[in-house]
Amino acid sequence: MRVYVPLTLPGLAEAHKAGELGPAPLTAYGVTPALREWYVSDDIEELEYAALSRAAQASLRQLAVDRQAPRRRVVVAVDVPDGDAVAGPDRGLDHSSLGEVRIAFPVPLAKAAAVHVDSGEAERDVEAAAEALGAADLGDDDAQFTVDGAEDHELLWYDAQEIPYLVE
Repeated sequence: MRVYVPLTLPGLAEAHKAGELGPAPLTAYGVTPALREWYVSDDIEELEYAALSRAAQASLRQLAVDRQAPRRRVVVAVDVPDGDAVAGPDRGLDHSSLGEVRIAFPVPLAKAAAVHVDSGEAERDVEAAAEALGAADLGDDDAQFTVDGAEDHELLWYDAQEIPYLVE
């Protein structure tokens, strides 16, 4: 199963140094039954893009907490055995957890298929979105519009071998 692990650039640097994504349990996003039902598509590429988008939203939440991190969302795509990525059955169609899976152990960074990172051009909108996230969660429509502005930026694709250059 391909899963998408949300990080920040400092988190990616730590993973690179440690050689693994962790500590366990890891929260990631994948094509779960709930995500399939919510997205209503059988196209695996569309479903994986939806899971990647959910991970990008989780990365934004990490940026809202870590104010020192560069304002770029980071998502690492890794392949794990199907049974290793477990969706919480009690969460159902809870919108906040769509596609969320837990992995009970650290994942070797060598299993990374790709890394997705915002371009420098997105930093201003990502910064604003991270700042507005709390108000958006409380129902502020203007703040939600600002948060949605970060999603207008497509994450750039990098080969896993490029991680050392991303964290320099």
